[in-house]
Amino acid sequence: MGSMRIDLHTHSLVSDGTDTPAELVYTAARAGLDVVALTDHDTTAGWAAATEALPPGLTLVPGAELSCVSEHDGERGVSVHLLAYLFDPDSPAIIEEQRRLRDARRRRLRAIAARMADDGLPVDPEEILGLLPPDSPAGRPHLAQALVRAGLVSTVDQAFAEYLGNGHGYLVPRQDTPVGDAIRMIAAAGGVTVFAHPFARSRGRVVSADTIAELAEQGLTGLEVDHPNHDERTRAELRGLARELNLVQTGSSDYHGTNKTTPIGAETTDPEAFEALVAKASGAQLAVG
Repeated sequence: MGSMRIDLHTHSLVSDGTDTPAELVYTAARAGLDVVALTDHDTTAGWAAATEALPPGLTLVPGAELSCVSEHDGERGVSVHLLAYLFDPDSPAIIEEQRRLRDARRRRLRAIAARMADDGLPVDPEEILGLLPPDSPAGRPHLAQALVRAGLVSTVDQAFAEYLGNGHGYLVPRQDTPVGDAIRMIAAAGGVTVFAHPFARSRGRVVSADTIAELAEQGLTGLEVDHPNHDERTRAELRGLARELNLVQTGSSDYHGTNKTTPIGAETTDPEAFEALVAKASGAQLAVG
């Protein structure tokens, strides 16, 4: 496996990417990847289409990126994204929590859109939601795309910088899953969990190393070390923490199609780390093209 190229964090149109699941696996194959994980936000709805479209030689890791929150003292309200892999998608607890999160995200999008519309911005939540699959989670990236379509901004990043980020008055609190609960829920469904971009400080508040140590005791499997939002100093810090806590170290592009500039495969996971993740999982199978 030594020369394999593995990207364990990508998004399709099912959440906030721009590729369909089929287009995403074709993109991964064209980029020379051997393994790609589909990790749409709070949904497994793209798994079947991605599996059906798998090109020969490409392995798909079924996964999801879970919207969580830290409940630790001094950190309450810190957003945490948890990558979950190879869990049983038919677990009743997971199905119910994903439904709750999707419903909450859609209510939040409507509330943010209402605030923006009150200020005269051309956003129609029903039009935005009508463009999404019925079981797709909705969020600020979809509002950002609407602002791009309306010509107010030229990119999604600009929309966040000028309208949708902190300090612009449009944010509405989310109702995400306590991260410890999510780790236990995925483990009970036979899956493994990796803390996504844990020290991406440019995104906002982050948890402490002590919190990550507590999560490791609760069953966290790994840390996403190599990520576009981590500089070299941050990566070194995370590598040391992962070694200390015996957590698997991963690397991923966090590919979103044209919604972000990072290409698929820009960051990759060591094959031995990937093997370690797979060995710990029992809930779902890898799909092989």
